Amino acid sequence: MRISARNALKGTVKSIVAGSVNDEVVVEVAPGLEVTAIITKSSAESLGLATGKEVYTVIKASDVMIAVD
Repeated sequence: MRISARNALKGTVKSIVAGSVNDEVVVEVAPGLEVTAIITKSSAESLGLATGKEVYTVIKASDVMIAVD
């Protein structure tokens, strides 16, 4: 895989919650650390996503903010 995004985290699909149009995919990228993505149902199907499959979470954001109390 070659991609220009700098934030690609390898992980394992922990769960998929299927919706009528979109699916919620939870990926464990480190023990106890999860990333959740909402993707179209057709994308989930074309990627062959299933619990336990190794995937990459690719995060592309124009801004990253830091906040404190």
